[in-house]
Amino acid sequence: MQNLLLVRYGEIFLKGLNRPYFIRALVRKIRYAVRGLGAEVWVHDGRIFVRGFSDPEECIARVTRVFGVHSVCPAVEMPKEDFDAVCGQAIEMVRDLQGTFKVNARRSDKRYPMNSPMINQEVGYRILNANPNLKVDVHEPEHLVNIEIRDMAYLYVRVIPAVGGMPVGTNGNATLLLSGGIDSPVAGWMIAKRGVQINAVHFHSYPYTSDRAKEKVLDLARKLSFSCCGIKVHVVPFTEIQMQIHEKCPEEYTTLIMRRYMMRIAERIARQSESEALITGESIGQVASQTMTALATTDDAVHMPVFRPLIGFDKSEIIETARRIGTLEISELPFEDCCTVFTPRHPATHPKMEKILEGEGRLQQEELIQRALDGTEVIRV
Repeated sequence: MQNLLLVRYGEIFLKGLNRPYFIRALVRKIRYAVRGLGAEVWVHDGRIFVRGFSDPEECIARVTRVFGVHSVCPAVEMPKEDFDAVCGQAIEMVRDLQGTFKVNARRSDKRYPMNSPMINQEVGYRILNANPNLKVDVHEPEHLVNIEIRDMAYLYVRVIPAVGGMPVGTNGNATLLLSGGIDSPVAGWMIAKRGVQINAVHFHSYPYTSDRAKEKVLDLARKLSFSCCGIKVHVVPFTEIQMQIHEKCPEEYTTLIMRRYMMRIAERIARQSESEALITGESIGQVASQTMTALATTDDAVHMPVFRPLIGFDKSEIIETARRIGTLEISELPFEDCCTVFTPRHPATHPKMEKILEGEGRLQQEELIQRALDGTEVIRV
């Protein structure tokens, strides 16, 4: 008999003949997540198991954050032949419980002498005799005693919810424009949850933004990396570009022109990293540069898709998601990013493209972009 984790996946079940590909990808990500704990991860009979870990709670915490994992069940593996021992283990697992329960047996091994209803009845009967604080409720039980009969017997009571989604990397690559604010980490998390491997681009305007602002962004990336299994952050020096825009372009258009330069630089980095799209944390109407007209002007600067998973979210919804995924506390630290530097007093909400192009015509676009790319620092978190 030994303790292990039974890892359950959800949406992967719908993948038909492609299911083995997604399962293999998920196993790789789980192995990455539990590295250093001495754990072994393997697949058998459609189930993913983790055993041999040195710290059970830490292992559970790591596995539940892996995209593609629906839930994690701390389970006991034991020989199925000794039914009395199986019943004894079930009794032990509910010894401290009270309320209502149900036994849910699944017999994958059809050669086993007892079918699922017989196992349910016998184990339930023995639990009732052993624990007077429990009673049966087959419709809405408070506790579910799961027994799976495979090559071995697997018993578990706890089912710990995980993040769900799809294994990272199974749906391509994308590049996230990551600021130190609340929105962009949430946007990256949501796209990564759909199986997209993300890397990040951060624009740093030293000395107008401090090294602590840069470290804040890296902390956000580290938080995301728990589920994304690692992220590359490209830190782009942006001060020269911002100064040039501030000095030479119409004040009401400086934010939009700055955003267009960000998009151009992010696209160059994205293509180098074989990304297929950009990700931003914008939502319609949140600030002046996020009106529908303004968003169209930033899209016009690039030639690849731009994903905006928060496009219809209220700010309160974004904040709640950030709190749930653990990025809010970091985002609220009082270190500004470059998006708040040189903000115009009256930014254009319905910009004219000819005015934008006129302002950009005063800049040496290729030279500015190339110098920013040359000075980019790549940090793996």
